[in-house]
Amino acid sequence: MPDRIADHYERHAAAFDAARDRRFPERAWLDRFLMLVAPGADLLDLGCGGGEPVARHLIDAGRRVLGVDASDSLIALARTRFPAQRWLCADMRTAAIDGHFAGVLAWDSLFHLAPADQVAMIARIGNWLAPGAPFLFNTGPDHGEVVGAQFGDPLYHASLAPSAYRARFAEAGLVEVAFAHEDPTSGGRTIWLVRKSD
Repeated sequence: MPDRIADHYERHAAAFDAARDRRFPERAWLDRFLMLVAPGADLLDLGCGGGEPVARHLIDAGRRVLGVDASDSLIALARTRFPAQRWLCADMRTAAIDGHFAGVLAWDSLFHLAPADQVAMIARIGNWLAPGAPFLFNTGPDHGEVVGAQFGDPLYHASLAPSAYRARFAEAGLVEVAFAHEDPTSGGRTIWLVRKSD
């Protein structure tokens, strides 16, 4: 089921982009993330979709974005909207990305991976982060796998237990900055803000 996520978003790209909540409930968390990132810095947005509204907010705040998404159609939308930025159609688990970033974001994306793949991705992300750079992502509230529905098709989500995420942070050299369990201001998402140790 996790390996069908890219097909799901490609099949429903137009509907997903149209339905994306432009009210932007995650804005406060993005602003908190941006407070840890210097103006003009390079950010990595994993699971960027069509770039609205998250990447737009990063760009409007004066940062440069490399957006990664496994849907060709969503990446094409992002390229059309923001041609001055960099966009890569790839699976985040295998994307060929070099260098370091001043911040990494995986909003509504990491939780589509199986637990073992999330563990591997946290290690990858730790390697991409420059010293002191933040990583913002969201999960479910506790360990488990759930198959919900979107646009009439099944949609997979998984999360580790909070203690397991914290153990992975320690292994990757990440320090917890903020945590919100089922944050009511962000649609009940459980939110993590960590940073690479200096």
